[in-house]
Amino acid sequence: MTGVGVERVGAATAEVVDALVRLVPQLSAGAPAPDHRLVEDLVGRPGVDLLVARVGGEIVGTLTLVTFSTPTRARALIEDVVVDGAARGHGVGAALLREAERLARSAGAQWIDLTSRPAREAANRLYRSYGFDLRETNAYRLRLDTS
Repeated sequence: MTGVGVERVGAATAEVVDALVRLVPQLSAGAPAPDHRLVEDLVGRPGVDLLVARVGGEIVGTLTLVTFSTPTRARALIEDVVVDGAARGHGVGAALLREAERLARSAGAQWIDLTSRPAREAANRLYRSYGFDLRETNAYRLRLDTS
């Protein structure tokens, strides 16, 4: 598979929404399917870059980069990386990471953080081969009632 192109999504088009509806379940079977309103909100948020990777014009991968400042530094966080099963192992994930790195650098971030479940073995291999270091840390989550 050659000719991977990565672009920042500027509008919540039907093509982008349809691609996310197809890709998100490959990342998390329990996640609700994104709709047009959610994607529109996402691409309109300052500090959020929704990236898509294309091969032959078709969207085959996505990554969300969030950049923000804290009192101590500019931060960058990668979320929801998914490459279509048929396109895995062909450089799509690395192309998404390269563009995320470029954008994070331009936002002044000194490093990029991401998390990945241990069961996602191929993704974890990609992150290590790209240069991400596994950190010894505690990750905490507080569930918020959204009803």
